[in-house]
Amino acid sequence: MSREIYAELLAAMQARRPVVLATVTDSRRSVPRRPGSKMLVYSDGTTSGTIGGGEMEARVRAEAADALAEGRPRRISYGLIDPSAGDPGVCGGEVELYLEPHMPQSTVYVIGLGHVGKAVIELASWLGHRVVGWDDRAEIADGIDDSADGVDIVSGDLADAVARFPIDEQTRVVMVTRHTGIDVDLLPVLLASPAPYIGLMGSRRRWANTRGKLEAAGLSADQLDRVVSPIGVEIAAETPAEIAVSILAQVIGDERGNANR
Repeated sequence: MSREIYAELLAAMQARRPVVLATVTDSRRSVPRRPGSKMLVYSDGTTSGTIGGGEMEARVRAEAADALAEGRPRRISYGLIDPSAGDPGVCGGEVELYLEPHMPQSTVYVIGLGHVGKAVIELASWLGHRVVGWDDRAEIADGIDDSADGVDIVSGDLADAVARFPIDEQTRVVMVTRHTGIDVDLLPVLLASPAPYIGLMGSRRRWANTRGKLEAAGLSADQLDRVVSPIGVEIAAETPAEIAVSILAQVIGDERGNANR
């Protein structure tokens, strides 16, 4: 059974589906499943495999949802003796479980492949992120080295690029574009995605100008409030490499739930 569970876990990672692997690590006396029993719990609450069924399994599903939200593993234990005292069973034993969340590899989606965009791609890849880079200029995109594992460079229409490389809940978008007109054209596409972070390089004045045009085009304040601009942590960065450090520091903070915006 473990082989099938691990194969399904690998398939979930390849499909970029967040999932928790719940494993019975220890048991005493009478319990429904023994150590080594495993179950997968997906973000929508569906499961595969079993660690005992019943009320205990329902509680494990709830704990798994919390583990996914935090992105951290946890140990839990249950006594299966007295339901009137809150126990999830009457088997007479005790069971310990380890819940291990498996999150899709985080993606940095770089929009604009000038000097800063190139630096962000190189640093994000070095940090272990999956990277997608896009530029409307095919000649610029073609000049970017995409030989590293997990780096994809695309050009053409942005909507087509997003269809090919979807933006999901594990994707942070870094916009380092060359002028406001591009931002006005692209942000509606990006804001239609579930990206938890969309950062835009530029001054506050540039963002105010861009925001005004997008509001006039019908985008709501709630939508536009998702955009972080100016992008990055303030470190008095000047060079493209330093700016990339500033940007990726903010991206990492956002991933850890401690964003400096």
